[in-house]
Amino acid sequence: MVEYNGAYDERDCAAFLDEAVVPMRVSTHRPDGSPWIVTLWYRYRDGVFECATRADAAIVDFLDRDDRVGIDVSTNTIPYRGVRGTGTVTIDPDEELEVLGALVDRYLGDRDHPLAQTLLDEDREEVCLRIDPDELFSWDYSERMEAA
Repeated sequence: MVEYNGAYDERDCAAFLDEAVVPMRVSTHRPDGSPWIVTLWYRYRDGVFECATRADAAIVDFLDRDDRVGIDVSTNTIPYRGVRGTGTVTIDPDEELEVLGALVDRYLGDRDHPLAQTLLDEDREEVCLRIDPDELFSWDYSERMEAA
């Protein structure tokens, strides 16, 4: 059961995460215990974040050792709004590039885009990182930044 705190309830949090087409920041730990942050495209479905990355990416190794993460999805322009929290990750193959394809559609809007062609190359070995949140904290500074 996800604990929601801050400006948004569950419904508003889901609406923000659906409309905010910004990358997610995911924090984890390297094997030596030092922190590591990566930026990934995401989609939020049925209360779970889904990201895609290459199967040989360093974060996959780090998450194999420790599946706990911190997450942040926030706007980079005024008014600042966002959701951050913690969760656990499950790693699954994305053999048909279904998750990656959905992310390309979400972020690029066109599979004919040169980056889309590179990402969706059939020889890519991709995995889906499914982040099941434990707690989500949201903020929305729209009112106090209205004049900015």
